[in-house]
Amino acid sequence: MSVRYKLVGPDLASVRFAVSPLNELILSLRSWRDPGRYPIHLPWIRRMQQARDALDTEMLLALIDERTWTPDFLSPPPRSPLTRIEDELTTIAATPLDVVHRDLRLIYRSDERIPPPLREPGALSRVVTALAGYWDRCFAAHWPRMRALLEGDVTHRGREIAQHGLATMFAGLSDRVTMTGDTVEVRLHSNVHYTRPTLGGLTLVPTMWTPAVAAPISPDKPPMIIYLARGSGTLWQPEPLPAPGALAALLGAHRAGLLARMDTPASSTELATRLGVTTTAVNQHLRALRAGGLLVSARHGRSVLYRRSDLGDRLLTGSENPQR
Repeated sequence: MSVRYKLVGPDLASVRFAVSPLNELILSLRSWRDPGRYPIHLPWIRRMQQARDALDTEMLLALIDERTWTPDFLSPPPRSPLTRIEDELTTIAATPLDVVHRDLRLIYRSDERIPPPLREPGALSRVVTALAGYWDRCFAAHWPRMRALLEGDVTHRGREIAQHGLATMFAGLSDRVTMTGDTVEVRLHSNVHYTRPTLGGLTLVPTMWTPAVAAPISPDKPPMIIYLARGSGTLWQPEPLPAPGALAALLGAHRAGLLARMDTPASSTELATRLGVTTTAVNQHLRALRAGGLLVSARHGRSVLYRRSDLGDRLLTGSENPQR
């Protein structure tokens, strides 16, 4: 079965890309149902297991069925590559209850099959709270790394359009996506079939959590194609740690490498994941660099974020451009 989007007139120029932190959060629930289908994410899945006891797992598991489908209201089309999770959760919280109920019926096929947590009074508020907790405990520290990969995919697709045109770009998304004339066809594994004009544009959303492509179940939803981002298989590979020679001799290779990397704020958990080391080891180095005045730190929610201080910037610049 397939979904066909007809790009008509001005809509031909209204293909836009967007990155959705909420989309990644929702689709990652698939790994709760079947972690074996997502071997590239096993390092993250193992870490997530330690945090699940503190989450509202009853509600989170109710949001995904045995086919790993999720209701459409949980995936509002993001507006840009700069979409924030807070804004998307606000959008979910404002979803009319009749829309929530309709989308749940499309997934579960009858009121009786809708999981009990989603039939309770105040269920929508509980959904938002459960997702916010899931984000804070399992996603927030890793999001900068995920976002960089997704934004890199968007940049690549933009170059493809500029160099080879829309049809080539669509063909590169998946062998299940084709553009013929003014129609984009998405061939799906699920029993979903409709054709509709885009009426304002088509949003393309890269993700790390789909084996193929996806589109909204309901033809009433804004046109959107979710596809697998390039490079997803490298997401959890340890990154090399740069170590400027002169600075490494002064501070040691690990601390010099961390200082070189700290041009943007990052937490010890995020750095440990990116580098493939323990959080304890990273914390020791970060605290030493902060004690020496080379890093500053500030609390952000449950995390402590570190970045280079002015002194650290000057020291790094001096090591890279030594006087002759």
